[in-house]
Amino acid sequence: MKAQHRKAFNALTKLGVPLREVGDHFNIDLEQPSQELWASYYDAVALEIGNNEWIFGINPKIHNTLRKHGLHAEWINAGEIGVYE
Repeated sequence: MKAQHRKAFNALTKLGVPLREVGDHFNIDLEQPSQELWASYYDAVALEIGNNEWIFGINPKIHNTLRKHGLHAEWINAGEIGVYE
């Protein structure tokens, strides 16, 4: 895994985001049980109402962490988010 991916992986792990390593990168695995709502594919529009910083239904903690490391998130399917440069 590249250094920027590893740093983001470690930071998101500390936040409690459910992650899965996939070769030289990682994905956010929303099918794992979690105490916090990290993203919602189906409720994306509702989560973006008002001053919420949710973008495409993804928790701002994820976006902020990834941005800090030069990465971004994209939906793969309703249960998984890919992390890319």
